[in-house]
Amino acid sequence: MKKFKEILSYVIIIVAIVLFRTFIATPVIVDGDSMLPNLKDNQVMILYKLPKELRRFDIVVVEHKVKDKKENLVKRIIGLPGEDVEYKNNKLYINDKEVEEDFIDVKTNDFNLASLGYLEIPDNYYFVVGDNRGDSLDSRVLGIIPKEEIEGKIIFSLFPFNTFGVIK
Repeated sequence: MKKFKEILSYVIIIVAIVLFRTFIATPVIVDGDSMLPNLKDNQVMILYKLPKELRRFDIVVVEHKVKDKKENLVKRIIGLPGEDVEYKNNKLYINDKEVEEDFIDVKTNDFNLASLGYLEIPDNYYFVVGDNRGDSLDSRVLGIIPKEEIEGKIIFSLFPFNTFGVIK
């Protein structure tokens, strides 16, 4: 009977870990340079799967079909439902008002949402981009992203250790 209780406690721990990783939070690894300079290739992060709301500049993981294969892409939310997004002269405009992006210092080519066939982002859709605008497969190419493709929000960096901490 003692052996059964010991085995049962291990089974409970394993089930709890699996449930936690499946429904609440899980580690993810940045693949590529599309989020430079803020996130680096092979950086290990924690993805929180239950955010109450998604906000502008949140970093998210998007599960999107690219060339008939589902890929997890790490991107930053720029445009929210009901908004018009435009880049002109290397500046972001949301509903014709300039919005500062103080987390990057790279050039963003001119772009407007109308080029994707929208006047504004529909409900339950988001406009996402990589921080390394010259090397990012994002909404400028893929189009707006449905909320159900957003796996969750990056909340913490684990590795490398010099990046350890909460993601802002």
